[in-house]
Amino acid sequence: MKEERYHLALDKYDKSIMLNALNTLRTEQVREERPTDPVDELIIKVSKAPTRKVKVAPCKCHEER
Repeated sequence: MKEERYHLALDKYDKSIMLNALNTLRTEQVREERPTDPVDELIIKVSKAPTRKVKVAPCKCHEER
């Protein structure tokens, strides 16, 4: 069976927040003497993720019908 994959659209600000949160988690795991390998791999994936231009459609949720 094929592994499910998820694609997230993040701007620079969101990417920075995610990396800071992962780094905080890693620091806590080091302090608790727990393995950090999964968090390390995720930090690398997020930091090296390719950028792609996307079109963002304006929200039509408040328009009258």
